[in-house]
Order: sequence, then structure tokens, then C-alpha cells
Amino acid sequence: MIDKTAIVNSSAKISLNVKIGPYSIIGPNVEIGDNTEIQSHVNITGNTKIGKNNKIFPFASIGNDPQDLKFNDEQTKLEIGDGNKIREYVTINPGTEGGGGLTKVGNNCLFMVSSHIAHDCLVEDNVILANNVPLGGHAHIESNVIIGGNSAVQQFTRVGKSAMIGGMCGVVRDIIPYGIAHGNRSILQGLNLIGLRRKNIPNKEIMILSNAYKEIFKNENLTENLNNLGEDYRKSELVKEMVIFLEKDKKRPICTPFSK
Repeated sequence: MIDKTAIVNSSAKISLNVKIGPYSIIGPNVEIGDNTEIQSHVNITGNTKIGKNNKIFPFASIGNDPQDLKFNDEQTKLEIGDGNKIREYVTINPGTEGGGGLTKVGNNCLFMVSSHIAHDCLVEDNVILANNVPLGGHAHIESNVIIGGNSAVQQFTRVGKSAMIGGMCGVVRDIIPYGIAHGNRSILQGLNLIGLRRKNIPNKEIMILSNAYKEIFKNENLTENLNNLGEDYRKSELVKEMVIFLEKDKKRPICTPFSK
């Protein structure tokens, strides 16, 4: 059902059972998947592809130009997966030529009021951004991450899977998978044990990860600590994920218990 006051370009691709509410505007290069609900006063434009079963609330702006002074109307893309909830005043921008040309959002995410996903970001599945959380350009947010209200993620920052970031935190360093961080500027506080248990990770695996964490972050010599990490720890899939994250090429330093 498309409300009679909505403006939907004839070139837009609208799939089955899509609802478009009053005064919403859908641009010519937009694709919207089955059973997606777009409420009133939503603007969707650009080369934007939205999957199935999404729910987009009033005054969201999706696919409009990146907030990057280098952007020069190049043809870039925004892709949003299935089952996401995009609340009021959320803004999601497409990519830029210099950043690879694509902003991508996975499935089953919740973006609360006034959160922002900047150009060239990659946001994986089951991510929650609480109210007023902006992601700077090129940020990579892995699956099952929760970011508390009024926190901000600096551009090029990575947040590892199942990490949790407390409210009102400036995230200026990469957060390890399963880590928990908060503070005025992000400080690693330990592991997200509640999140691990909610995922039904066996206690034995959590203990191995916890002990490996203590070895890796026992002092500020991360490289030396990783080199000395015992093979028994490295057999754990959880520990492997953390080590791979730490050793991967990165733009930002790693958030540690010693971060200032």
C-alpha cells in the first residue's frame, strides 16, 4: 500500500507488500524488498537497495549525499539487508569513491533515534546503536555489537563482534571482539561476559577466553604478549578471533585497559 501523498519515482523498484506512508519520498534508483514498511515523512534516495521485512520510522533520511567534502556526486551505493528497524531521524549515507563506493548494513539491526551511519561504513548483523550514536566514515562494526546512547565512533575504527560499549563514550580506538569498553574516551574494561552467556557459549570456553585476555592484556606490550600466548589458548575459536582482530592491519590503535 502506497499512501496517495507519497512521492514514488516511477523508476524505483518496489517489491510485494511494501507499505509507504504519507509524504514519504522514494527516488528513482531505489530498490525496496518485500514486506518492508516505510512510515510517514521518510526520504530514501541515491543508489539505495533495501531488503525485506525492514521497518523505517518517520523522518529517517536514507541514501542522501555523504557528509564528506571530497564527495563530488560520484555514483556510489548503499545496501541495507533484511529485518532491520530504523527509527526516527536516523541518517544513513552511501559510500564515496575514495572509500570503496559502498556503505553496507547487514540484517536484524536496530538503529535507535538520531543514530547515524556515515559513508563507507560496514555494519554487520544484529547490531544495536542506541539513541544519538554516530558512526564516523569507514567504521567497521562487527556482528552482535551494542553501542550505548550518546557514544560516538571515530572514523576508520573497528568494533569486534559481540563487543559492548557503554553510553557517552568516545570510541577512538579499536575494540576487541567480546570486549566491553566505556569511559569518556574508550577504555577496555574486560570481556562482555553477559553477552557471551546470552549466546550460550559454554563456561569452559568463556574461561579459556578470559584467561587468554588476562595474558594478552597483562601489560602494555601487546605484541610481545601475543607472541608468547600459549598454543593451548590458540586452539580456542574465541581466542583465535581475538588474535586475528589484534594482528590485522588497522587505522586505529587498539583499545586496552591502559588507554588514556
